[in-house]
Order: sequence, then C-alpha cells, then structure tokens
Amino acid sequence: MNANEIAVLAKITLNGSMPFPEIVGKLIANGVEYYHVDFSTGSFTFYSASGAAVIAPITFEGLPLIADHFDAAALKAAILDSQQHGQKFRAFCERAIQAGVQGYFAYLRGQRVTYFGRQGDRHTEWFSGVRSGEAQ
Repeated sequence: MNANEIAVLAKITLNGSMPFPEIVGKLIANGVEYYHVDFSTGSFTFYSASGAAVIAPITFEGLPLIADHFDAAALKAAILDSQQHGQKFRAFCERAIQAGVQGYFAYLRGQRVTYFGRQGDRHTEWFSGVRSGEAQ
C-alpha cells in the first residue's frame, strides 16, 4: 500500500472531488482490502491483506454526537440518498451518526459495508448492484 496515496484518497473522500466508485477503484488498486470509519475517534483506517494499515483523520468539524440508539431505517435512507442522489460524504456522516452509527467497516473485496452502533446493533449493506451472497 502506498500510504501517501491512501492519505490523498482519504482527503478526496472528505472534499468530495472524485466520485466514490472511482475512489474505491483506486483504493483496491493500492492494495486496500477493507477500511474502517470510526466516528468515535474521527478516523479512517485502511487495511491491506498483508496486515499493513494506514490511518487518516476525518477532519469534519461540528459533527453531531453519536446517537444512543441505532435507527436502521434512518441509516438505510441515508445510504439510499448517497447511492441514488450523490449525497456528499459529510452529509452522509451526519445522518449516519444521528442514526446511531458509531462506525463501519467497508469490505471492498466482499462488496459490503457493516455499520454498527454503540450497543452492538449492526446493519450490513451490500454494494449497489450486488445481492446478498453474490460477492466475488
């Protein structure tokens, strides 16, 4: 993994200057197998299959506190808005946090994202166009 390029891709994610599917393609090309977004610490951690990790900050100011209760319906609405209407990452983060998302793991090869809440609640969302169990 090229740590400098991964850090640049994290910044691009934050500023929204590249479509997310293109970012995912570049992460995969850089050997990222999965990544973790942690709203508690305000960070991304990108992982390779070999065990290397790159940590980058989520520099958004004024994000809300993570809601106590996990609201899967509100989370699904935020996900759908991103998929269908190109919602910016900051807006998605705000909505996910308000829905009680503490963080999530995006499994690039597994083509799914697992979101989790403060009390162990979780929701898995397959990448757009992939049905449960069809990951390559």
